[in-house]
Parts: sequence; structure tokens; C-alpha cells
Amino acid sequence: MPSFDTVCEADMVKVKNGVDNSAKEIATRFDFKGTSASIEIKDKEITVIGDADFQLEQIFDVLRNKLTKQSVDVRFLDIGDLQKMGGDKVKKVIKVRNGIESELAKKIQRLIKDSKLKVQAAIQEDKVRVTGAKRDDLQAAMALLRKEVTDVPLDFNNFRD
Repeated sequence: MPSFDTVCEADMVKVKNGVDNSAKEIATRFDFKGTSASIEIKDKEITVIGDADFQLEQIFDVLRNKLTKQSVDVRFLDIGDLQKMGGDKVKKVIKVRNGIESELAKKIQRLIKDSKLKVQAAIQEDKVRVTGAKRDDLQAAMALLRKEVTDVPLDFNNFRD
């Protein structure tokens, strides 16, 4: 039975390279000299530290540019709230999305069911497996998901014929 998996996985090597390149640029930029501006990554969380919210936005711009150059979709980033640190420092924690949340998985399953395509969607942990009798139906399901789900970068892998 032909099938494919719908996943939402960032390439963590490229994300780490983007963060490292951003840290290098922040260290050398004139407008960040003498400030507490910094960026670092641990596991799947990016921590951005600065003196003010405006400075954090500038660091985000640098990060977005570097991630785009690494061909990482910025929709993988889930930006947290502003947190005060000691003194005048502020920080934000950015989580890198990996896996499809259950709410989105249910939405994908509902979209496929309502589309009247001859395919079935099954939620498996952090991915959605779509199976069908014909390859053309699976390709139509991929096209439907690309068109309808725009807030999360979906990827399709494990295509079996």
C-alpha cells in the first residue's frame, strides 16, 4: 500500500550553524559593542540576551538572515515572551519546533478526510502517515496539505510505493 509521512523537522545542524554565524556577527558589529547582546543554542532552544527589546529585535533580524542563508524556514522558530533578567538585561527563549503537535495533526487528519480523496491519515507520535491505493491520490494529498497548512513548514518523507 503506497504511503508517506508528513513531518515537521528542522535540520538542527543548519540551525546551529545559523546561530553560530549570528553570534559571530553580533560579536563584531559596532552597534553591539559594549552591550550584553548574545545568542546561544542548547538542545532545541535558542536564548537571545540583550539590553532592551529593541536590541533583541535587531538580534532576531540577524538570526533570520543567517537561517535563511542556511535554507532553514523561519516558521520553525517559536518565539517566547520577553523575560527580565538582573539589571537592565532582557532575554527571550526561542524554541525550535520538531514534530507535529497533536492539535495540528488532528487538523491535517480532518483536512484529508474532508477532501474526499481516497486516502487515510493516521497520527503516529509526532508525524501523520497518509496511505492510499494510488500514487496520484497521495500526490494530490501532498498538494492539498501544502496549500492548506501554511503556518508550519511541512515536509513529506518515507514515500513508499
